[in-house]
Amino acid sequence: MSTSWNGADGGVFAAVDIGASSGRVMLGRVSPEGVLLETVHRFPNGVVERDGGLRWDFDALYGEVLEGLRSAATVAAVQGETVASIGIDTWAVDYGLVDRAGKLVAQPYSYRDHRSRAAVAPVHAKLDPARLYETAGLQFLQFNTIYQLATEKHLDGLQALLIPDLIAFLLTGVRRTEVTNASTTGLFDAVAGEWATEFFAALGLRKDLFPPLIQPGEAFGNLLPDIAAAVGLPAETKVVAVGSHDTASAVAAVPAVATGDSEGNFAYISSGTWSLVGLELRHPVLTEASREANFTNERGVDCTIRYLRNVGGLWLLSECQRTWAGEGFQPDLAALLDAAATLPAGGPQINADDPYFIAPDNMPERIRAAVRRTGEVLPNDPAAITRCIMDSLAAGYARTITAAERLAGRAVDVVYVVGGGSQNALLCQLTANAAGRPVMAGPVEATALGNVLVQARAAGAATGGLPRLRRIITAGTNLRRYEPLVTVRPGYVQ
Repeated sequence: MSTSWNGADGGVFAAVDIGASSGRVMLGRVSPEGVLLETVHRFPNGVVERDGGLRWDFDALYGEVLEGLRSAATVAAVQGETVASIGIDTWAVDYGLVDRAGKLVAQPYSYRDHRSRAAVAPVHAKLDPARLYETAGLQFLQFNTIYQLATEKHLDGLQALLIPDLIAFLLTGVRRTEVTNASTTGLFDAVAGEWATEFFAALGLRKDLFPPLIQPGEAFGNLLPDIAAAVGLPAETKVVAVGSHDTASAVAAVPAVATGDSEGNFAYISSGTWSLVGLELRHPVLTEASREANFTNERGVDCTIRYLRNVGGLWLLSECQRTWAGEGFQPDLAALLDAAATLPAGGPQINADDPYFIAPDNMPERIRAAVRRTGEVLPNDPAAITRCIMDSLAAGYARTITAAERLAGRAVDVVYVVGGGSQNALLCQLTANAAGRPVMAGPVEATALGNVLVQARAAGAATGGLPRLRRIITAGTNLRRYEPLVTVRPGYVQ
């Protein structure tokens, strides 16, 4: 495959892709044969206890972004290339507060902090949950931005910037709110595609608390001169809005044309720290039944709707690994999954998206306690606990897909698993079994691929809508297919 951009000047695209536990900066080279990604910088991320709560060490995070851009500039220069633009995606809902001078007034809170719990009832006293859903179409999660903001005491003179927009602001000096992430705040009109200004008024929030909206593919602006000099990039280097909610970028890279399935008749699972499970639609589903099932309607690239539910994720396993490591036991992940695969089906399960599992703690014991509450017993054995996690995630995925089909009136023929979970053969096979449909696994780097392709299209290096972008993805992706060994599809359980 060609390693250069198919544009005229040999440009490449820098994807800043940050998750809740790690981040990386990657260079993307686009050709008709696919997208070639090169990781130029990796760094850890995580919450820290500071100033009475769980926060992100944003100063350190931003420093890593700058270091990654330096590496991108160096690698591109060595290969005779230029960095055409930069795109940024991160997790959703969290924000930083900046003053009029652009100074970040405190390290941003993490959604894993418990502070927003107390704000749920006061918010619902002012805005009926049914009314919230009719407009925003957002899944109820106690850490949604709307509840976090309700805990803030001093917002005068401050502006809220969602995490990827905060990074873009520091790079360019331009304040905007990218629309796919705006749709996760609870303050966004899912039909109009604009801020729900009546919600701001009801909660006593300024209508300009967030900056104006920007669409994927539009440019924030060029790098600030001092930033460009510090990282070794030309001052004309653009920062381009992508699907800045990492799931929006991941879903844009779902290779749904690869197996000939009819457009739209697929479900996706973006599997990582969290699992996002759902359908891609053209219009939101704002019914009372959808609200009761706790589905969300979030914006995707090209004004699509990501109709999905959060179903917990591999956070459960990574937290177990962290606890076991603290106890002096550090099993190889592949060996652990192999051992779990040898255990018989039908073992105990948990509700993987229970808020009980959100905060970091002794995860193995919490999982065993949750199993005990169901009247079953889970041995204190890493393989058994791992199998419980995998079975529980697969069952949750299958229930969510079945519910999405019913609520959206859309049949699903195939399920695509993208992200880190696509490498987990046990999870993919169990998902195929539980869903009763084939699972197509890959690409692993879906988020970065979606990020790069939106930049490439903005630069003219790729053209067309999502189907054409996805053909570029499939050209360079080896997918693995898992056929269901069990064909009975589970009914939906709330």
